[in-house]
Amino acid sequence: MGMDFTGRVAIVTGAGGGLGKQHALALAARGAKVVVNDLGGARDGSGGSVSAAEAVVQEIRAAGGEAIANGASVTDFAAVQAMARQAMDAWGRVDILVNNAGILRDKSFAKMELADFALVMDVHLMGAVHCCKAVWDIMAAQKYGRIVMTTSSSGLYGNFGQSNYGAAKMALVGLMQTLSIEGAKNDIRVNCLAPTAATRMTEGLMPEEVLRALQPEAVVPAMLVLAAQDAPTRAILCAGAGTFEAAHITLTRGLWLGTGAQVPEGLAGRLGEVRERSGEMVPQSGSAQASNEVTQAMAQAAKTSAAA
Repeated sequence: MGMDFTGRVAIVTGAGGGLGKQHALALAARGAKVVVNDLGGARDGSGGSVSAAEAVVQEIRAAGGEAIANGASVTDFAAVQAMARQAMDAWGRVDILVNNAGILRDKSFAKMELADFALVMDVHLMGAVHCCKAVWDIMAAQKYGRIVMTTSSSGLYGNFGQSNYGAAKMALVGLMQTLSIEGAKNDIRVNCLAPTAATRMTEGLMPEEVLRALQPEAVVPAMLVLAAQDAPTRAILCAGAGTFEAAHITLTRGLWLGTGAQVPEGLAGRLGEVRERSGEMVPQSGSAQASNEVTQAMAQAAKTSAAA
């Protein structure tokens, strides 16, 4: 069964606490050897100490598993490359990458400093890019890889005060879409996980009884499914409090309105039809949009010439 991770090597970023720690413990419990990466900084990304990662490694070893600690900041590509080498030196392969590291710098857009926008983008988006890039050739050479991006409902659907975080989290979905296409020939499967969990990241944002329902452990099954041998690819799985959902980026069938002078008014008047969701599709690549548009234009041209 694909949920046995014996012989697999996993890198989990931001694994010193919260959700990342649960991911690391679960993978180790099912037989994976785990690189526990954590910068050990504050929730806003400041500071750093490897002690959080070390503590998780000790916990895994005490339970009979294999793990090593790594203190790289995902924003530092050289350090991330060294982390991949550390895994290769210890165990000779890298099968799974769980991009979990992140920070928050919440403020309404009006009040947000651009530095707080840039840093959140850097940690979430470029951090994941650095980790993917550091393991990509390894996974391609071994013809096997499982990459899990951590997205968020804040990116998929928005959340007040999180323009920076939401933009970065949605960017990871775009990264997943293309990496899954490029990785397919080498069995590199790339997916996104949108967790709802009570961790240091959500402290003070929800009432106590809600936080109790949102144990980070409840999200872990979705990660295991996305990191397993039988994993799907290009899935966006949402998980929290024992419930699992899937999110999709869809394209409606749309409406051919042509290119004449009156089209702007026509589009404004028929926007409801354009946005009508019955018969919508989940495109397998970006070319699906152009293909739908050209197909409808050709059909219209054929109709017109037949009527002539």
